[in-house]
Amino acid sequence: MPTPSLAALPIRRLTLRDLTACADLSEDRGWPREEHKWGFLLAAGKGYGIDDPEGGLVTACVVTEYGPYDQPDLGAIGMVLVAERHARQGVGRRLMHHVLSLMGATPLTLHATPYGRPLYEELGFKVTGRAEMLKGHFTPGGSAPTVRTRTATAEDLAAILQLDEEVLGTDRTHLVTRLPAFADQLRVVEENGRITGYAAAWPNMDTHVVGPLVARDTETAQALLVSLATGTDRPLRTDIDVRHEELRAWAKERGLAPVAYNAVMTYGISELPGDWKRRFAPLTVAAV
Repeated sequence: MPTPSLAALPIRRLTLRDLTACADLSEDRGWPREEHKWGFLLAAGKGYGIDDPEGGLVTACVVTEYGPYDQPDLGAIGMVLVAERHARQGVGRRLMHHVLSLMGATPLTLHATPYGRPLYEELGFKVTGRAEMLKGHFTPGGSAPTVRTRTATAEDLAAILQLDEEVLGTDRTHLVTRLPAFADQLRVVEENGRITGYAAAWPNMDTHVVGPLVARDTETAQALLVSLATGTDRPLRTDIDVRHEELRAWAKERGLAPVAYNAVMTYGISELPGDWKRRFAPLTVAAV
């Protein structure tokens, strides 16, 4: 039997049963397998992909929706990948058109690499910001932070959710409530009985990714970063909004080196909702 053309292959929903195939696809494109992250995104979001008749996946992506369950007010697109043997044949564009059709009028966002940005611009996404990826062994230096942090407890969850929605501008309950199981560390800053910042460090291959990082101010963000760094021997990785110049410079002085920039892009809105001044780093660039 002749092999069907890529255009004839159906797009289907992916589930956790596709975790290995998604990780294989990442590896095929030279990305880390990131099975822990793939599992989180496939559980919290909606995966879409095309099966390769010869085995594995032709392409895949994940869409994470925020806000009311039946009428999301924001969607984040991430992990958009096309197998190397099927690259530059329009399959990525087809998958994105499928997602745009499904999401209708829901505003969308994504982090784009320089390689992917032209396609997203062609589809109508606009660059509305940038994030800088930093990675390395963090070495605390200078004076110790004056802001105190502590390990988050189950009793903190309601306050964390309230702060997260206030800062992100949308309800992310289905993501935040998964953090205690997903992350190796979850820490908060509490002042006068009120949670003013929180951050997580979750394992990703040989690193710990710091995200989300939500804080009242730069000093609070620094304290959270220091506390997470002292709890691991692994290199840290994080993606900091470039507008937080003070935190980026401070982190670089302590061993986190620049790796890359990603363009923050939006579709249907001129900028992300919420308060960027307290939103220092996303949970992952594949979500928000």
